[in-house]
Amino acid sequence: MSDLLTTPWPWHVTGPLLGLVVPALLVAGNRSFGVSANLRHLCAIGAPVKPPFLRYNWRQAGAWNLAFLLGATLAGVCIGWLIPSPTLGIADQTLRDLAALGVSDVSGYVPASLFSWSALTTARGLVMIVGGGFLVGFGTAYAGGCTSGHGITGLAALQLPSLIAVCGFFAGGLAGTHLLLPLLLR
Repeated sequence: MSDLLTTPWPWHVTGPLLGLVVPALLVAGNRSFGVSANLRHLCAIGAPVKPPFLRYNWRQAGAWNLAFLLGATLAGVCIGWLIPSPTLGIADQTLRDLAALGVSDVSGYVPASLFSWSALTTARGLVMIVGGGFLVGFGTAYAGGCTSGHGITGLAALQLPSLIAVCGFFAGGLAGTHLLLPLLLR
């Protein structure tokens, strides 16, 4: 059982399994897969003053999605508890590229020199963590969904806006990796 949880599954297993989520959600209740709408639901629940954007019946619109988010979070916590020190495989070329940019500590999920509380106190860390978080949040709202919503549900439904959004996600990721990250790390 531990090998099942600690080793990567092949793409030809995980791809079809993930692909089956879309029709299963549609059949189960005409739902679409995505996570970013949960932030809106949580704000609609807890915001003391609600702008018109947050005045809607979140129970009807998002209760199932919040349950999905809770389940995914609890599953992550359980796996983290069961396997506290996972072995991460990073390609040799990626390690060389990171070293060339001055990133040498790649022992965790993310480099501690870039993403930690101490990194947040530096200008570079503030730009990368807070600025990056803002851009992801803004981009998700602007695109009308997150990478999972557009990339899985939207593309499966052959929606042109999702194809445009996914192309934008990839272009932004490539630009961030090859243009912005080297500038921030120098």
